[in-house]
Amino acid sequence: MTLALVLACFMSLLVTSEGLDYDQRQAVADATTVIEKAGFSKEAFVLGNLVRYRGTDNWWNQYVGHQSAYAATNFPFEVVTLYPAFFELAVDDTERAAILLHESYHLFGAGEEAALQRAWLEKARLGWTADEYSQSRVWKNTREWTAGSVPGLFTCGTDGHSDCVE
Repeated sequence: MTLALVLACFMSLLVTSEGLDYDQRQAVADATTVIEKAGFSKEAFVLGNLVRYRGTDNWWNQYVGHQSAYAATNFPFEVVTLYPAFFELAVDDTERAAILLHESYHLFGAGEEAALQRAWLEKARLGWTADEYSQSRVWKNTREWTAGSVPGLFTCGTDGHSDCVE
């Protein structure tokens, strides 16, 4: 009975949302390759083989709401919704990889604070650095969200508010 209930919940997430088109799936594959090449083999495996990607909100995401998100993960169902901003605002595969790396931590059960912290700490391994991306909207949003959730990562420098990781 429990298995049937879990399967019904999983299927309801899929049937109440739409999948990605070919170009979107290719963008995800390219970003996943960046993650794999950076040495995140476990995360890349999950993102490339176990996740069901969606392009529109399912009933649960509509209920919860993710107005400013680039993506949303339904744990433990391994369903990831990628919003238009993921494709339109991320400047390249590396930036999309940073977003997917964050989502991968949710796929392993991490909450928002832990996912933000881990992704921020590991961003340089992807090549997602301030030197290259500090002017991008995704960088600015992610820095703001991370600083709000994990302020301890931004207590360095002469102003006491600089990034301690860079």
